[in-house]
Parts: sequence; structure tokens; C-alpha cells
Amino acid sequence: MPPAPSSRRSRLTVPAGACDCHMHVYGPAVRFPYAQSVKTSPPDVPLEAYLELRQRLSLQRTVFVQPSAYGTDNACVLDAIARTAPNGRGIAVIDPAAPEAEIARLHAAGMRGVRFHDMVAGCLPFDVLEPVAARVRPHGWHVQVQLDGDGLVDLTPRLATLPVDVVIDHMGRIPVEGGTERAAFKSLLRLLDTGRCWIKLSAPYHVSRAGRPAYADCASRGRALIRAAPERMLWGSNWPHPSVREKPDDVDLLDILADWTDDEVTLHRILVDNPAALFGF
Repeated sequence: MPPAPSSRRSRLTVPAGACDCHMHVYGPAVRFPYAQSVKTSPPDVPLEAYLELRQRLSLQRTVFVQPSAYGTDNACVLDAIARTAPNGRGIAVIDPAAPEAEIARLHAAGMRGVRFHDMVAGCLPFDVLEPVAARVRPHGWHVQVQLDGDGLVDLTPRLATLPVDVVIDHMGRIPVEGGTERAAFKSLLRLLDTGRCWIKLSAPYHVSRAGRPAYADCASRGRALIRAAPERMLWGSNWPHPSVREKPDDVDLLDILADWTDDEVTLHRILVDNPAALFGF
């Protein structure tokens, strides 16, 4: 179900041009039908609902990520990008055999990356990682990756040799046990060392045992990632938090940056400068 409405505002002084780098819109289903493979259709959570949240968070820019429920039909995301121009960009799911003209059309409409996800149907699997990366390289796109975090240990060598930048969703979704010493987290740091890896400081609830509002057991990793490469950190709400029964308040997720970030310069990098560089705002 969609998040419960809230009127709370962030305790951060959010800088102008701040960007939500990961969220989704769904519906209305009468305009944007879900893929036939979807067994249970999500409820409508349309752009208008998100824009109310964006205003409450004092954000101006958004990266719309193609929901898995739509498969390779990117129409809903393209509509959201067009309606928020020039402050919207998108991440697509494409058919690996899509004609070049289709990729060019998506780029012209504001898409800037392609989504890989091995935990749900409707996104690209990793067995087409290299050929799809080669296809989107001429457009300056990156690959966006979400997976069961411990899988990073085996996937890192492949990601490190791709001809495009790599964006890792949700801090890698690495289980919290072992902290910064867990093998998958060390793999994440090695990816950062390549200079072509970006990390989304988002959705700590996927792995946290401590729970909301602070997700304190994820803090040491968040701070370690920011120290390692502040110039390639991003923040995203993951609104409306698909697959999560207990919805967080997005204000808490934004406020976490105040706990993980030492200064306003770094905060400005994460919310403004880094998204502008990666997504072309």
C-alpha cells in the first residue's frame, strides 16, 4: 500500500537543486497498464502524490526508476519525466534486442541509465549485463544494479570491467551482520576505488535490524561510504517503498544524511552536485 500521509518536515536545510535519485510512480492503471506477467497489480501511486512529498522534503529534482511491474514499457516513467521537465530524469528497462532508434528515443526523453535487478521479475538479469552495457555506452548511460548484497562478491569483477559507470542501489542491500568488515561491503569499497561506481544512500530498511527512524546499525557503513568517495554518493527516497509493509516516513530517511554527513559541503555534493553530474541536470 502507499505510504501514510504525513506533514512532518526535514530538520535539514535542504540546498536548492536537491535531487531524489531513486523513486517510483505507479499508474493510473487505466493509462499505464501493468505487464501481463504481473500477478497482483500495485495500487495507483501516481505522480501527483509524489510531488506533494517532494515539496514537503524541499527537493526540486527527481530520478524516476522504471518499476518492475511495467517490464520494458517505460511509458509511465516517460510521462513523469515530461511533466516535471526540466527537473526529471529516468532509469529505463529495455529489451536487450531493442533497436538503436528506441534507445535514442529514450535518451532524448530523459532516460540516463538501464536497470538490472536479480530479485524481481520485470528487470534485466545479469546474464545480459555486458552486451546491454555496450549498447548504452554511446549514449553516456550507466547501469543501475540491485541485488541480494552478498552477491556483490562474485559480481564485482564483472562490474569493474564494464565500459560504463555503475550505480549500486540501496547501499548494496548487504546484510548488516559483520558491519564494514563483511566481504560484500569490502567488495563495494573496491568498486568505489575504480572511480566509476556511484552508491545510493537509500532504503536502509531493507537490511536494518535496529529499525526506524534512524536505522542505527547502517550508520557506520553510510559514513564509511561517504568518507571513501563523497563525490560519488547519491540519496534516494525509494518512495513509495514497494515490497515494504511497514512504510517509513521519508523525512526520517532524509534526516539520516544529517547523522552520516559531517558538513554542508558534503551534503550539497550528495544532494545537488553529484546528481547533476551523473544525470545531466
